[in-house]
Amino acid sequence: MLLMRWQLAYPGQPIPFIGKFFGETNMPGGVMLPQFYNQLGAMHGTIMVFLGVVPLGFSAFGNYLVPLQIGARDMAFPRLNMYSYWLFFFAGFLMFLSFFLPGGPTGNGWTAYPPLADIAHDGQTIWLVGMFFIIISSLLSSLNFIVTIFQLRAPGMTFERLPFFVWTELITAFLLLLAFPPLEGAAFMQLMDRLLGCSFFLSSGLFVNGQVAQISGGGSALLWQHLFWFLGHPEVYVIILPALGIVTEIVANNTRKDISGFSAMRYSVIFLGFISFIVWSHHTYLTGMGTNITAFFQTTTMIVSIPSIIVITSLFITLWGGSIRFTTPMLFALAFLPMFGFGGLTGLPLGLAATDIPLHDTYYVIGHFHYVVAPGVILAIFAGIYYWFPKVTGRFMNDRLGQLHFWPTLIAMNLIFFPMLLQGLAGVNRRLYDGGVTYLFMHNVLYWNVIISWAAWFLAIAQFAFIFNFFYSMFNGPKVNSDNPWEATTLEWATPTPPPHGNFTKPVHVYRGPYSYSLKGAAKDYSPQDQKEI
Repeated sequence: MLLMRWQLAYPGQPIPFIGKFFGETNMPGGVMLPQFYNQLGAMHGTIMVFLGVVPLGFSAFGNYLVPLQIGARDMAFPRLNMYSYWLFFFAGFLMFLSFFLPGGPTGNGWTAYPPLADIAHDGQTIWLVGMFFIIISSLLSSLNFIVTIFQLRAPGMTFERLPFFVWTELITAFLLLLAFPPLEGAAFMQLMDRLLGCSFFLSSGLFVNGQVAQISGGGSALLWQHLFWFLGHPEVYVIILPALGIVTEIVANNTRKDISGFSAMRYSVIFLGFISFIVWSHHTYLTGMGTNITAFFQTTTMIVSIPSIIVITSLFITLWGGSIRFTTPMLFALAFLPMFGFGGLTGLPLGLAATDIPLHDTYYVIGHFHYVVAPGVILAIFAGIYYWFPKVTGRFMNDRLGQLHFWPTLIAMNLIFFPMLLQGLAGVNRRLYDGGVTYLFMHNVLYWNVIISWAAWFLAIAQFAFIFNFFYSMFNGPKVNSDNPWEATTLEWATPTPPPHGNFTKPVHVYRGPYSYSLKGAAKDYSPQDQKEI
């Protein structure tokens, strides 16, 4: 992405120092070619969504924390877990290998729309095989999480007593289990289009390089769009839900309060999981659907925002009157709340056909989506790492370095994504490899490309504080003074630090809800779930 930002800020100029290392076929004289720009863009989206944010939020945090938070010794199917990981590893290896194969990686966008994706001579075939294994990996993980949460809860751990993070993992698992199979079928059909001469997504009379394509035809590119976005929109909540769960744990702990409206939050994410399956076609307003079906998807799109609003509102209300501890994880969690809220707010115009039609395929869409995923979800992931690091390693991360990481990250993210909203409103199209310099009407907002790019490079530099802090603190950070250094209430803090094989050294019984802070008559301001006396 940093390479792409140079091309957008300084189109046609050689990239200093490193441009020559990408070869004459990609960057002759250090100048990025359009095809290479498209390939970097496609792989950026693929890596961040399918190989980055989802595996971190759902799989990494979930595999570690779900058994601990429900009082289980391990996941229900450890070997299935292992197969899921190695399939994911193999898929990621294939994706990255495509950079070094003839033709390079896919350049057809992370959405892989036909007919281009069907006929392009690049790494699209490798991409499809990689996606096939990613989907199988996700399905195995989903089954494992569902069975673990339903079957391995400790005595007394009723569904009402489950921490909110476990609830979000459970709903996410159902989303993946139900939404990914259609995309797997679509990937297999596109693979047959490319390798066996089929025409699932290729229409009759298609011209390729000025010649009529020798195919049977009869297919539909819109079929791919529907199959892709049937996963694609639940995938947004696959990304968001674990982040909401992480932030809820941290907010409760650092306000020393029970979560306000916790029951409403649980029912909201259940409803969110259901309705996220009937909003996908707001991604296809430009395909000419009728007014009746457009009205249906506009309505469901407006409704799907309500559960997220309930969750965010509950977290904001929880802050009211709380004895807030401004720890490093809490800073990231607090920043998540308005950033995610703003990301959702900017999405409302895209849910209405009248405003989506002029905004579609502009930088407004990029700004909206990235406000949800970057200042939103990634801040939550950082919060979770800082919060559970002492449990994993037995040491704290450095607080000064944590703040040095937080403030530049928050500022840089807003300098990157807010100008994109302004560019989109001015009509700047996305996926223009020169940033739009060939379109005169865009010139009054193109200076933002330079600001955005410098902010992106500054954001990258800011992450070195986190990387150094992470590895240095592993061996040299301040040691925890107890197994529960944050004085939290959920079960993961009832294990030794770090947890041994089997997690718990004695049988666990649960006596109360997950966020029993500041109870009347209690000796302390926190009452762990596994302690009978308050």
